[in-house]
Amino acid sequence: MQITVESHPPQDKLDELHVAEWPIWEKEASSFPWYYDMEEVCYLLDGSVTVTPEGGEPVHIRAGDLVTFPLGMSCQWDIHHPVRKYYNFR
Repeated sequence: MQITVESHPPQDKLDELHVAEWPIWEKEASSFPWYYDMEEVCYLLDGSVTVTPEGGEPVHIRAGDLVTFPLGMSCQWDIHHPVRKYYNFR
């Protein structure tokens, strides 16, 4: 399972995806397991997190990253600094 990260995508891409219309999720510094029963695309507004897919390498994500989490992925979230992100499940 591959997490894709695009750091600081151009504003045109964010506009095309209608990111500003997505809901916002916020979470304090914490650690928890997660399973993706749908693909998620998110754009981090604030914070930093390390997401480690089951059996995979840790992926570091920070404010300004556009991230895609694949359907069916189990992982561990380790939020280092409180996260605020736009998100969209598909």
